[in-house]
Amino acid sequence: MASISSSIGRALRPGRRCFHVASRANGGRQPSWAPLVRCQRPPAPPGAGSRRGLGAGVEVGSAGLDWARIGFHFQPTNGFVKFDWKDGRWDAGTFEPEPYLKMHVMSSAIHYGQGVYEGAKAHHCADGEVRLWNIDANAKRMTEGCARMMMPEVPEALFVKACEWAVAANLAYVPPYGSGGAMYIRPYIFGHGPQLGLSPAPTFSFCVLAIPVSSYYAGGLKPIDVLVADGYDRAAPQGVGNVKASGNYGSDILVTLNARAEGYPTVLYLDAKEKKYVEEFSVSNFVGLKAGAGGQLTYVTPDTDSVLRSTTNDLLMELAASDDFGMAVERRPVPVEELDDFDEVAGCGTAVVMMGVKSITLKDKVYEYGSIDNVERLYDRYRAIQFGEAPDAFGWGSVVPPLPDAAA
Repeated sequence: MASISSSIGRALRPGRRCFHVASRANGGRQPSWAPLVRCQRPPAPPGAGSRRGLGAGVEVGSAGLDWARIGFHFQPTNGFVKFDWKDGRWDAGTFEPEPYLKMHVMSSAIHYGQGVYEGAKAHHCADGEVRLWNIDANAKRMTEGCARMMMPEVPEALFVKACEWAVAANLAYVPPYGSGGAMYIRPYIFGHGPQLGLSPAPTFSFCVLAIPVSSYYAGGLKPIDVLVADGYDRAAPQGVGNVKASGNYGSDILVTLNARAEGYPTVLYLDAKEKKYVEEFSVSNFVGLKAGAGGQLTYVTPDTDSVLRSTTNDLLMELAASDDFGMAVERRPVPVEELDDFDEVAGCGTAVVMMGVKSITLKDKVYEYGSIDNVERLYDRYRAIQFGEAPDAFGWGSVVPPLPDAAA
């Protein structure tokens, strides 16, 4: 284990115990460093925005992986970032080169599921910069999850710092521009320490991994067949389905594997209370597109308190409503019968970005969809913005600053 101010192995140095509370400027977070706690932001080092090495010749993608074949699986990297909370405060953080944690056997995360995680991405863009994608939304969503699961808040500045640090320290593993891959970022917080009774843990750790990935599904956007989950619920009404609690997802493994055995890559869940409304796909939000009488397309997505609100879905709705697409956007309950009315259906989320849907099977009824032309238009523009091939007029991306030693 190494502290943030010490060497972390052959030119990987997080540098001084410092980080700025930054604001967006010119559509991105500017690369600069300053004292951690509520500080004034100093000017960025000259040329820092274009420096992509770590001070030892490390360049984006220099790990030389087979970027087209890495899939969506764990890949060993240089390490991960870890902050510990004890006695009411977060420490300065460390970079951990080994992918293991030592924790008490009676930790609340193991026994009671006291943990929340996030999913974010960073991309190597056409201009050579590496950018975090919509990271402020992930920070906000983790704050909401921590409050629900009785865990200490991870301040936004610390959350963003940790994500930037994890990406910058693993720059060699960032899929290079043109490969189609991205750096998947997994922030997570969990309770640990000896805890037999059901109450908040005495200590917590906040960790961030950065893992290179390509498409979640082998076929990318190619439309897939979906099976409606029969006899299973995604989450309980008034439970914790609306936050990214760790325990929400283990129950989906059996359902998804059963569906795959029948030839369906994923499942669609209905509401747990009445089984009358569409909730979400296994790992993504539901989106339906349909044309109105005047030809205008409407983007429809479920409004439900028992499903996690996708940050990707929020951005796609904003994009769909923009002048370039001119769609009407509706977030509302979606009755099962309305599956017959959609011209196109898709799933969306950080991991999958978007997935096309060819058919949805509900018992003996099959809903079929002819094309994903408009889904593909949204997907192409969204991805173009992510990779810097189209202007980021929305300010969704933020530049990952070099580690301080690299900027010196």
